[in-house]
Amino acid sequence: MAEKGHGATTVAATMYLAHLAGIRVFVTGGIGGVHRGAEATMDISADLSELGRTPVAVVCAGVKSILDIPKTLEVLETQGVTVATVGSKIFPAFFTPDSGCASPLTIATPLQGAKMMVANALLNLQSGMLFACPIPKEEAADTEGVTKAITQALQESVEQGIIGKDSTPFLLKRVNELSGGESLTSSTLTCLLLIVV
Repeated sequence: MAEKGHGATTVAATMYLAHLAGIRVFVTGGIGGVHRGAEATMDISADLSELGRTPVAVVCAGVKSILDIPKTLEVLETQGVTVATVGSKIFPAFFTPDSGCASPLTIATPLQGAKMMVANALLNLQSGMLFACPIPKEEAADTEGVTKAITQALQESVEQGIIGKDSTPFLLKRVNELSGGESLTSSTLTCLLLIVV
């Protein structure tokens, strides 16, 4: 902004700017979170702290599959963020509808989510909310194939010394390459489906 240049925003920055503009909800593909191995690297997305302090609801297809989803859900709980999955008791993993983690809350309809947003505002909680909409099973990537691709990409990132802000772009690109484009196809469909919903 200071240089009046072009840029892109993370979920955290988008939340902050949306709040300044009076926008109460927006849609993204998947949020950032706790990276695998964060106990050594301390690589944790600013998305989580922003969700804890900015009253904007984020609708997404879950936490990016390349991340440590159980630890991410723990951090969101610690930050006081309401997390709910639409139509499922299982929290989704961006490329696939099943992360292997139970969803903290389940709602049946978007109207329930809207009522929760109103209650959050009336209580002046000043925290964000996360509504996860699982990608339909018929559009999802093959879980086993994506898991193998993620494992290999993570190993390659360690071998190549890729850390910090370079991790996510490298991992997403490499998982797409290793899955033969399946991860990109499912994430693109996810974004389109979320916008339609």
